[in-house]
Amino acid sequence: MRQLLFLVLCLHLLSACDSVGPESSPENIPNMPTISQSTWGESPYGTASLYTLTNEAGHQVVISDWGGIVQSIRYQDTEMTVGYETLEEHLGPNPYFGALVGRYGNRIGGATFTLEGNTHKLAPNGNGHQLHGGPEGFNRRLWTAETRTTDTSAMLMLSLISPDGDQGFPGRLEVSCQYEWTNNNELRIAYTATTDKTTVVNLTNHTYFNLAGSGTILDHHLWLDGDYFTPVKEDMIPTGEIAAVKGTPFDFTEAKAIGRDLNADHPQLKIPNGYDHNWVINNYDGSLREFARLEDPASGRAMRCFTTEPGVQIWTTNFSEGQFTVRPNTPIPTHAAICLETQHFPDSPNQENFATPVLNPGETYRTTTVYRFE
Repeated sequence: MRQLLFLVLCLHLLSACDSVGPESSPENIPNMPTISQSTWGESPYGTASLYTLTNEAGHQVVISDWGGIVQSIRYQDTEMTVGYETLEEHLGPNPYFGALVGRYGNRIGGATFTLEGNTHKLAPNGNGHQLHGGPEGFNRRLWTAETRTTDTSAMLMLSLISPDGDQGFPGRLEVSCQYEWTNNNELRIAYTATTDKTTVVNLTNHTYFNLAGSGTILDHHLWLDGDYFTPVKEDMIPTGEIAAVKGTPFDFTEAKAIGRDLNADHPQLKIPNGYDHNWVINNYDGSLREFARLEDPASGRAMRCFTTEPGVQIWTTNFSEGQFTVRPNTPIPTHAAICLETQHFPDSPNQENFATPVLNPGETYRTTTVYRFE
C-alpha cells in the first residue's frame, strides 16, 4: 500500500511539472527589444529610412540613416525631443535637429587650421568659419545601416566613408556610429573612426531635449560637473581662455533652474542670447563618467548624461520666437529645448591650450556618450 501511494504521489508531481505555470505562460514572457524599419522618403543619395528601436518597456527611439538623425525619443508616452517630422524638412536649412555631426563638431575659426606644417582651408558655412563639419557635413549624408537586437537592447549601426578632402579635411575617414537603446532606457552612442592621413576628428550628436514634452526648458533643473567654461568672442569663436564658473551665471555645479540666470547682465550671455558655450568637464581622463543631470520638476522625469569626452556644448535653443516650425506644426518658442553636445573644445585645432583630437593612421578614434532617462 505504501509503495502504491508513493507511486501515485510521484505521478502527481510529474504531472504538475509538465503543466504550464504562470511564470512561463506566454502572456508573462517579458517583451524583447525590437527594431522596425520604414521608408522616410527620398534623399539626394537614395531612399532614407526610419528605424524604430523599442525596449522591453515599450519606450522608443526613432533614428534615420539620413544624417544619423535622432528623430524621436518617446519615454513614458511623452516626446523627449524637439524637431522636424518629415525628411523634406531636414533636407532644407535647419539647425541640426537630432543630427549626427562631423567631421568636426562646433566651430573652427576662419574655416582653416594648420596640421603638420600644412594649412587646410575648409568649406565655410558660418560667418567665414566652419560649423559642424561644413555645409555638407555628416548630417547631410545617407549612412549605411545595420541592425541587431539582444536580450537587453536594440542597436542601429551606421557607417560612412568620408573621402580625402571632404569639406577641406585631410584623409580618407572611415566612420561608424552605434546607437544602442537599452532596457535601462539608455541611449548609448559609440563613435569610431580611422584615417589614412593625419587629420582631426570631433563627432557629436545634436539632439534637442525637452523632458516636459512642450513649452520651454527654463524651469528644467540642470547640474553640470564643470568648474570651468571657454568664453567666446562676438563671432562665437573661443578666446582661448579657460574661465572659472564660480560667481557667474555659468555655475551649474549645484543644480538650478536653467532660466534662473539666463538673462543675467553678463557679456557672455548677451552674445548668443542665452547659453551657447563649451563647459570643461571635471577630471577628464577618457573614461565614461557622469557629467550632467537634467530634470523636469513638474513631471519628475530626468536625464542623466555620461561621456568619455572633455567638454560639452550647452545650447539653450536661443532662436527668435517662431523662427522654426516643429512638430506638431508648432512655431518654436525661444528656449524650447537644450542640447548637450559632448565634444572636444571648439576651435581646438587653432588653440594651443586646448586638447586637439588629432587622429593618425593606424589609430582608432573612439568616444561614447550616454543619455539615460529616469
